[in-house]
Amino acid sequence: MSESTYIVDEELLASNGQRFLNYAVDYIFTYAFSYLFALTLPLLINILDSIGLTGFGFWVFNSSNITWVFVNIFLSLSYYLLAESLFGRTLGKLVTGTIVINENGLKPDFQTIFKRTLCRCIPFDAFSFLGSSRTGGWHDSISNTFVANKKALDEGIKMFNEVDLIGVKEID
Repeated sequence: MSESTYIVDEELLASNGQRFLNYAVDYIFTYAFSYLFALTLPLLINILDSIGLTGFGFWVFNSSNITWVFVNIFLSLSYYLLAESLFGRTLGKLVTGTIVINENGLKPDFQTIFKRTLCRCIPFDAFSFLGSSRTGGWHDSISNTFVANKKALDEGIKMFNEVDLIGVKEID
């Protein structure tokens, strides 16, 4: 077998419309999750109070609005980090049939996904998609990741591997 490496073709990449839908679905999910977190917080405080940890409730009730902004940012970044590092996809990507990959069409390693997730904190990152390029926003280009159509990617890799096997003799 040859040592050739699959390189992602730009035709496999998700469209800006798919990327926007990914963002919208993920935003709605993280907003709903944050809301549910806020609703369950009194229950968590009661549980912690019952086992003698009373400081948490005091902190929650005396926190400023900016604290809750950071809590929401933390929850959102945790969602992206966990979903993309474990599955290569978020709920938005699942809905649109897309997946996060590296330049070779493989799932990026944890460090790359961590870098990608941190880059989402760059101010105006969401606006970096407004160009005509299908290669994505800043969190894609800085982390050298791509979002591709999963079915098209799977088919492209399959064809690449089949072509790569041409001329290889089978040993009985």
